[in-house]
Parts: sequence; structure tokens; C-alpha cells
Amino acid sequence: MLDHPLPDVSHWVRYFSERELPVLRHTGKQLEVARARIDRVTSKDIIRIVLQDPLLAVRVLAHIQPMMRERRLSHDVTTIASAIMLLGIDAFFKRFEHLPLLEDQLKDAPQALLGALRVVRRSQQASRYAHEWAVWRMDNNVEEIALAALLHDLAEILLYTFAPRLALAIHDRQQRDPHLRSVAAQQEVLAGIVTQDIQFALCKAWRLPELLLALIDGEHTEHPRARNVILAVNLARHLAHGWRDPALPDDLQAIARLLNLSEAALGQRLGLAPPSESPAMHVPTFQINRSGP
Repeated sequence: MLDHPLPDVSHWVRYFSERELPVLRHTGKQLEVARARIDRVTSKDIIRIVLQDPLLAVRVLAHIQPMMRERRLSHDVTTIASAIMLLGIDAFFKRFEHLPLLEDQLKDAPQALLGALRVVRRSQQASRYAHEWAVWRMDNNVEEIALAALLHDLAEILLYTFAPRLALAIHDRQQRDPHLRSVAAQQEVLAGIVTQDIQFALCKAWRLPELLLALIDGEHTEHPRARNVILAVNLARHLAHGWRDPALPDDLQAIARLLNLSEAALGQRLGLAPPSESPAMHVPTFQINRSGP
């Protein structure tokens, strides 16, 4: 495994592209169960499995890109649902079998495994937030928003997976200095490079849809759909530090503006309680009440 920073983004793209991405052990077990009952499995069953694992999701998207070029499709495939429809259930199971597992990849680096799983859980939570808010906003394609949030921190997961010492060094710096921004910690350890630059370059190299690139890229937050994604990612990241993270008030104000709600109404709809009322609560489950504004 890599234990020193690479000189530039292109080297990181080559390094990650030459490695087979693992999936979560839970994902592997779900795929085995589904394969055993393949005659009764539906595309919705597969989509549910894929959309809870950012590593498998990006593998599926990257896999279908050559197929799209061969068939000369006039539009990008921007959702897992469309990808599975294009690929077909039988072909999906033939292509994605005997997958390596993240837990096996990092069995000799337990702290890195914990770090990778933290980012995965955070990505899953961000995807749920993004999905719920997109439904509330009546977005015309909710899965695009949820998928972009799920993949937003993919490069960080890859760093833990294939360069665990570097990922842990970044984490340790932030633990020692809670005020140190993640970008600054990454630049210190990765010789001036940040994971978001690696991620954007990877998405281009793997020919992921331009729409997903725009939603993942933090430079397009003037658009409500992109704000939907970045606010979900930010909230999941900050809530991972607990209720007293100083960024949370700004997060909630921005989310209230996105959803056109007062902060009080937002708190009520999201099931938020003040820290004094829920001292043991770490990460709440946000459920938007659709019973009316």
C-alpha cells in the first residue's frame, strides 16, 4: 500500500485507476443472497443494494461507459436505475461477482478500516438527506441528487483503502487540532493536493456523467440542485462531530433557505431537538414530514 504522497493529481488518478475497487462486506453478502434467487430478483432490488455502497455505485457507472459509446447513446446515464436497465440483471451478476471486500483489503490496518467505514456511513447519511430534500423540493430526478451526495467523498474512501497511512495522518492532524480545516490537513499530508481535486479528475478519467460532475463539484453551488448535494454532505460531515460542531448553525440556516422554510419549521420537520433536550443524541434521523408546509 502507498505510504508516501504522489507528485500530482494525474499520478493519483493512475494509481487508483490501476486498482480494483472493493465493496463493503455487507454489500457482498446482499449480492450473494440476490444471486441465489436471481429468477425472482428485480432491478429495484439491485438498485437498493448498489445505492448503499459508494464503491459499488461508482464501479457500475464506470463499467457502463464503454457500452454507452458502443451503442452511441445520445444521452448520459446519470442514475443507477438507468445503468441497471442498460446492463440487464443477468449481465450485472456476471460482471459483479467474486468482488474484493473492503474489510479484507484493510484487515491489517484496523484503524484505516474504521476511518473508511466512517466516511462510507457519512456518505450514506448525506445521500439520505439529499434524497429527502430533493423530494421536498420536487426535483425532477431525485436519484441523481442522492447519487451525487453518495459519491461526493469517494476519493477520501479510496485514500483510506489504498493509502491508509496517509489517510490516517490527515485524520490525526485534525484530531490534534479541531480547528484545522480538512483541506489544510490534506494539503499538509498530500504535498499540496486535496482529495476533491483527485476525485474530480477520477470522475473525468472514468468518464462519469457530466451532470454528476457538476453536482459533485463545489464550484456550482449557485444552482439549487448542487446546493442540495453540498448542504447534505456538509451536514453529514459536521454532525459526525456531534451536536456542538460550530458549523451546524450555518448549515441549518442554509438548508432552511434551500427548502424555503423557517429555521423553526425546519427543526420541527427534521425532528431536531436542542442539545440540552437530547444530550446523548449524536446523529439524528432526519425525516421530512410531507403533510404540508
